[in-house]
Amino acid sequence: MTGQIEALKAAGATTIYREKISGVRADRPQLAKLMAALKPSDVVLVTKLDRLGRSTRELLDLIDCIGKAGAVFRSLGDPLWDTSSPQGRLLSTLLAAIAEFERELIRERTGEGRKRAMANGVKFGRKPKLSPYQRAEAIKRRKGRFHSSLVDRPIDAPAAETLIAIPRR
Repeated sequence: MTGQIEALKAAGATTIYREKISGVRADRPQLAKLMAALKPSDVVLVTKLDRLGRSTRELLDLIDCIGKAGAVFRSLGDPLWDTSSPQGRLLSTLLAAIAEFERELIRERTGEGRKRAMANGVKFGRKPKLSPYQRAEAIKRRKGRFHSSLVDRPIDAPAAETLIAIPRR
């Protein structure tokens, strides 16, 4: 980390945000502070691209947020990544388009897979907590066909037990 700090200071960094936890984690408090403190004309400077985002999507989202704040992004180790230059903006735009295309392909493939699975009888979602009998019993009780003291009885009781009910008048 000392080498990174020296490189950032040599490049003119005045404020340095240091993350002491793994960048793989979703909650990165120092990154959140940096993003909240951004002002127009600020430059977000990193030593390498992987210091900012761990995935292409995360990196592109962060660069987009930096741009929306009016700031620019530069990577010392990857000179093409300089959103203050036309080439850097072009590279960001191209990679964002490729990432969007990839997301659409994944969405398409998973949709087709779901359709095939449904055609083969696969059921999605959680398994029902209640059996069909328990569900019908609960609906009957909710509609008030039985005395309120019976509503609190277990639904999974045998049919003979649940049929000993006092109809409402």
